[in-house]
Amino acid sequence: MKSAKDKPHYHGHRNRLRKRFEESGANALQDYELLELILFRLLPRRDTKPIAKAMIKRFGNFSESIAAPPHLLKEIDGLGDSAIADLKVILAAAQHFAKDKIPKKIVLGSWSSLLDYCKTQMAYETIEQFRILFLDKKNNLIADEIQQTGTIDHTPVYPREVIKRSLELSATALILVHNHPSGDSTPSSADVRMTKEIENIANPLGITVHDHIIISRDGHSSLRALKLI
Repeated sequence: MKSAKDKPHYHGHRNRLRKRFEESGANALQDYELLELILFRLLPRRDTKPIAKAMIKRFGNFSESIAAPPHLLKEIDGLGDSAIADLKVILAAAQHFAKDKIPKKIVLGSWSSLLDYCKTQMAYETIEQFRILFLDKKNNLIADEIQQTGTIDHTPVYPREVIKRSLELSATALILVHNHPSGDSTPSSADVRMTKEIENIANPLGITVHDHIIISRDGHSSLRALKLI
C-alpha cells in the first residue's frame, strides 16, 4: 500500500488548485492553471503543469489552446489522441452553450449575445466559413446554417444559393457571418462586393440583409456599422 510519501509530487498542487478554483472561481486562475484543471482529468498520471504551460506558450491563451487544430496539439509533449479528442469535446460543449444562449426571439435586440455566439463558433477556425442567420419578419431566428466552407483565406459564396435557401425557409431577413482565420477582421473588397450582390438579388424579393459580420480571433467588423452596405 502506497504511503503519502509515494504519491506523485503534483498531487498536493492539484488539490490546492482545485480548492482555489472552488473558493474564488476561474477569474482567480491564470490561463495555464485553468488548462491544468481540465488536464487533471484527461491525464491523471501526468504532471500537467508543464503541458499546460507549453500549450499557452505555443498557442497564446486558453481559448486558442482548446481550439487549436489536432495536428498542432499533437506537437505538445504529453498530449495524445485521447486527450486531444477530449479537448475537442470541451470545445464543442462551449459552442453548444453559446448557441443555447442566443434568444430565438428578437435576434437584433440581443446583439452582444449574437456576437459572443459567432465568436465562439468561428473565431478560432483555421479555414473560412460562411454562415447565415435566417430571420422572420419579426427578426426571430428561423435557422443558423453554415452555407460554405473554404480555405484559409477564401470561401466561395454563391448569392443565388443564399437567396434560394432563404426562400425555402420563408426568411424575410438575413445576417451574414464569416470568419477571417488571419486574425484581421477588416472586410476585403471581395467581402463588400459579395454582400452587395446578395443584397441586389434579395431586396426585390422582400428579403433584407441586416448586416454582414466578419469574425476573427482579435475582434469583429460590421459592414453595416462601417457604412459599407
